[in-house]
Amino acid sequence: MSEAPANVAMLGGTFDPVHLGHLRSAVEVREALGVERLHMVAAPRPPLRDTPQVAPEERFALLRAGIGNTPGLIADDRELKRDGPSYSVATLRELRGEYGDQARLSMVIGFDTFLRLTQWHQPEAIFELAHLVVIARPGYSDTLPPALAELVGHRAVDTVVDLMEHPFGRFLFLELDSRMAISATEVRARLAKGKSVRYLLPEAVETQIFARELYQSR
Repeated sequence: MSEAPANVAMLGGTFDPVHLGHLRSAVEVREALGVERLHMVAAPRPPLRDTPQVAPEERFALLRAGIGNTPGLIADDRELKRDGPSYSVATLRELRGEYGDQARLSMVIGFDTFLRLTQWHQPEAIFELAHLVVIARPGYSDTLPPALAELVGHRAVDTVVDLMEHPFGRFLFLELDSRMAISATEVRARLAKGKSVRYLLPEAVETQIFARELYQSR
């Protein structure tokens, strides 16, 4: 009897810094998709965002501390070792090579990031390597921009079961149970003003931020 194909996912981001909203979403995505491993991939220089103020190695150290021993979550630094911009399609090619042609591979992104998908590097190629899973925004009902609708509309499925019938190429909106409205921008602002960030970050992340004097006004 042959083994079932691997079921894995990647969730990329600057994690600037990683907070409980990121981590809770990762746990719930893993449960909802039934993935064995969810790679949380730290991006050094995202092409469509401002350069983070904290060095990539520092942000990755915080990510690794935040994940700790959480089952199934992997702090992945492969993009930090790669020259040039952080293109998700290159990371997906690497993961596809590692897990094989039949693995169920999903890329998970937030809704605001999804709205910029047509501006990404080789967006069509993403679907040749993986499924796209978008964390739905509660209450959103507007029509998608035409170019985005053309890119994803014919790939849409309604359930995780439908998604997992194929190794790649499908699109799913995924609603999560917890909707933790924590913003990394707000966390950075609070740290810069000397305000408390308790219960916004894992304790291990908060401890390292203060020990390394990150995000704080000098």
